[in-house]
Amino acid sequence: MITVRFFAGAAQAAGVDSARVPATANQTLREIAQAASKNDLASILEVSSFLVDGALADGDTPLGESATNGQLDVLPPFAGG
Repeated sequence: MITVRFFAGAAQAAGVDSARVPATANQTLREIAQAASKNDLASILEVSSFLVDGALADGDTPLGESATNGQLDVLPPFAGG
């Protein structure tokens, strides 16, 4: 199980702030984030940043074995100065 946390507009679009979902090492970060959401997030996930256990990663990257019990953060673009 991995904890997926959504921030700002991603949380609003997902319909949840966080969720624990089963994850395998070969799933991409986008696939895991979508599985944790109550809604279709395709457009949000295309422009979001992903952190796996605090490290920046590309959304098309497979989760990897070491992070299957970790944390995935989904951060949409932020506006402002």
